[in-house]
Amino acid sequence: MIEAGRARLWLQKWRWYERSSLPWNRARIHLELARRESFARWPIHGNVLELLQDGRLELGPHVLFEPGVWLTAPAPGRIRIGGGTFLNLGVMVAAVELVEIGEHCMFANGCFVTDGNHRFDDPVKPVPWQGFTTKGPTRIGDNVWCGANAVITSGVTIGERCVIGANSVVTTDLPAFSIAAGSPARVLRTITYAEHPEAGLPPDAPVAG
Repeated sequence: MIEAGRARLWLQKWRWYERSSLPWNRARIHLELARRESFARWPIHGNVLELLQDGRLELGPHVLFEPGVWLTAPAPGRIRIGGGTFLNLGVMVAAVELVEIGEHCMFANGCFVTDGNHRFDDPVKPVPWQGFTTKGPTRIGDNVWCGANAVITSGVTIGERCVIGANSVVTTDLPAFSIAAGSPARVLRTITYAEHPEAGLPPDAPVAG
């Protein structure tokens, strides 16, 4: 038999780890999402209810979370996701300070977006107890498409309408209208549009006309 003290501790931990799945909290999460005109197909993981109630998870209308999405941001961390953005199965977003995702972005299965890194500088303390560090906010512009299992790391800014190849690891900024792939990711080419030939050019570039 498990002694009473150990049983209480186990139950407390179970309630903590399973808090998003408790029926009353599940209903509250859906209510908070409905207030923001956003949607989640269950299950959704992480401290989502806390983030929504604290105003630290900002969602535009018609954000969609597919099953297994995981969002976490210990206070005072914040996550902002623009309207119309789609997070597919198993996408993970973790913020130490700030992760911003623009409007109408698509993240394929298994993508990971973060502004943080685990610390490992203390040779005595176990790594899981050392906390996190960050290189600064991670920002993703509008209309960005990330292929399956892409990783966006701390302090990176990705410009609008970029395409990130599957299994890529983005460690440096990417200019708008880039197609990038690899580990670390590098720009393969720039996207141009026949009806908008100036798209993809730097803001100060001359435009024919």
